[in-house]
Amino acid sequence: MTGPREQFRPEDHPNDHFLLTTVVGSYPKPKWHDRARELFEDEDADFGSDEWEEAKDDASRLITEEHERSGLDVVVDGEMRRNEMVEYFAERIDGYEFNGRVKVWGHNYYDKPSVTDEVEYDEEWLVSEYEFTSSVASRPVKVPITGPYTLANWAFNEVYEDEEALAYDLADLVNEEIEALVEAGARYIQIDEPALATTPDDHAIVGECLERIADEVPDDVRLGLHVCYGDYSRIYPEILEYPVHEFDLELANGDYEQLDVFKAHEFTKDFAMGVTDVHVAEVESVEEIKENIKKGLEVVPPERLTVSPDCGVKLLPREVAYGKMANMVQAAREVEEELDAGEIDVVAGPEASAD
Repeated sequence: MTGPREQFRPEDHPNDHFLLTTVVGSYPKPKWHDRARELFEDEDADFGSDEWEEAKDDASRLITEEHERSGLDVVVDGEMRRNEMVEYFAERIDGYEFNGRVKVWGHNYYDKPSVTDEVEYDEEWLVSEYEFTSSVASRPVKVPITGPYTLANWAFNEVYEDEEALAYDLADLVNEEIEALVEAGARYIQIDEPALATTPDDHAIVGECLERIADEVPDDVRLGLHVCYGDYSRIYPEILEYPVHEFDLELANGDYEQLDVFKAHEFTKDFAMGVTDVHVAEVESVEEIKENIKKGLEVVPPERLTVSPDCGVKLLPREVAYGKMANMVQAAREVEEELDAGEIDVVAGPEASAD
């Protein structure tokens, strides 16, 4: 799968080379958005579901426009309608229950759900979100969706024989949602599987899940897989067999210590590489990001490189998140100019490791 990538090149793109720029997903919510949610959850407040929907629409419109203003080639709405990457979906899948908040790391908590019955598809998950975002966006829209393995791994399983069986049932539900998204016009879908690199022995389960999901996806729909914060050497190169066009990987946070993993064996898919660190509340300079982008050119040639932040940026101050995006786009455009001028030698793959 080489991937229908050129459809995301802007018509007025100034450079012969094209580095696709996008983001992973989440973005800081405006403070008034959180206040609106509090009012909606307050039984004594005169703030009903219509007002709450309007607030989410306004936030989605605002952040989509903020992404476009930064110059991104492909945008999302910053997941303004989602509370958390597992909670949001579990609330919409029959078979899940919530029993209280669980500490994740630092001071962050989430409602870890339990699977108390066989999972079934009930209401749509993301189609309305996509339709609204694409209606206000002037650029292509990517849809991030939490993958079935993470939906299974980050929940308590009280029904299924094992996590594998649960993941396969969830894969069928994710497939149903992706079919609906494609029908609605989505052409870039990113499956988020952060649990993969932390449980590498189960990469075969993830592969089977992806086979179930990708089976009916049309050729002009780009499928990406986002993986973060683990030991990639335990899943690479096996993951190259997955039926996706692009792997989106966190690398900046680890100062690219794992980059050589992907240079030891030819990287045959598109490489979406984190070039800004989402755990650092400072905006990297354009020059620093350019050097990070060049590291990606040691793995794949420019026509297969996508640049993005390591992960979602929702925990950063909003002005920092925007600064990282804007500098990332500027860095990508400058690297393209240098590639056009022949100022950058591209030696991707195992050959780069030998230098």
